[in-house]
Amino acid sequence: MNQADEYKPGAMVGQAVGLASTARGPNVSDERTLLVGTYTDLGAEGIYTCRLNIATGALECVDVQPGIENPTFLAIDPPGEHLYAACEQTSGDGELTAYAIDRRGSLTLLNTARTGGAGPCHVQVDQTDSYVVAANYFGGSVCLLPIRDDGSLGARTDFVQHHGSSINPERQRQAHAHCVMIDRANTLVYACDLGMDAIVVYRIDHATGRLIEQSDLKVRAEPGDGPRHFTFHPDSAHAYAVNELSSTVSAYDYDAATGALAVKQRVSTLPAGWDGDNTCADIHVSPDGRFVYASNRGHDSLATFAVESETGRLTPRGQTSTRGKIPRNFLITPDGRLLLAANQNSGNIVTFWIDEASGELEYTGHEAAVPAPVCLKLLPHRK
Repeated sequence: MNQADEYKPGAMVGQAVGLASTARGPNVSDERTLLVGTYTDLGAEGIYTCRLNIATGALECVDVQPGIENPTFLAIDPPGEHLYAACEQTSGDGELTAYAIDRRGSLTLLNTARTGGAGPCHVQVDQTDSYVVAANYFGGSVCLLPIRDDGSLGARTDFVQHHGSSINPERQRQAHAHCVMIDRANTLVYACDLGMDAIVVYRIDHATGRLIEQSDLKVRAEPGDGPRHFTFHPDSAHAYAVNELSSTVSAYDYDAATGALAVKQRVSTLPAGWDGDNTCADIHVSPDGRFVYASNRGHDSLATFAVESETGRLTPRGQTSTRGKIPRNFLITPDGRLLLAANQNSGNIVTFWIDEASGELEYTGHEAAVPAPVCLKLLPHRK
């Protein structure tokens, strides 16, 4: 699983590149809808709709929703009826944009709402479909906005400004909130702040629409780590954060009853001897909980880790080239068979098979050309 030296971004939307595709599992085509957030500043037109065949890994871009600036991160509500996009402007008051989603993934604009800070870069919908929580990177803040009955956004009900810094003079002179993850109990929000080297925890007061900081649950990262994204293990006993600046993953014991995190391990995402520039972007756990993956920008790979079932500790299993440049967000399908990687600077989304036994990634032979892809969201099946 060493990083390949060569990649071939698709020259045409939906074009299969490289290996011949081979269907695995049932010989039944299962088409799913993929929504893609992008940087319009880097040449994209907006939010793209793609078709993914989860039996073959084939991917085709079929539509784009224009008229939005830098819709870099997306969130879909639990029923799969509405989409919320963080519009990542570098200055001023940031915006979230709400859309209605039809069954084929076409989007209809509902409204926009202000986040109170510059550079909103992460957004999540709570499980009751009542609130959206967002992180403002350049503003170094988090906010909460209500969802109206029609799926549109109301004015924010709370806004919390972070204050702090750390040791990196270029990236950590001030707070930079980068991720907001809601726990499975739909009670606590875990906010990674890259600038402060901290994970700040808030309780959502659903009655009043407030974010109440839980100071006893705050976690400090190693100086210079720059925690970026955070995820829970399916066993609700462990959690993981990817640290952008140090190219590491931190493993935590997690007490779902109290919300407490206790760090137990910190492991590199890079191969031994790598001395090039690299920053990490995203992290996900496989649905069966056996593997953790993290994306490397610079090394341009996905790092694979095996999870020890009892302790949650990670064992490095190597790196796999994403067959592109600067991989950002990636996605694992709910059945755990496919991984999709979005390569921002080479403008391609690549699909990989996941080996059930080893966690190893194998190129399916399929990719799609999408300008400056950043975030991938699979539309759930609608009842």
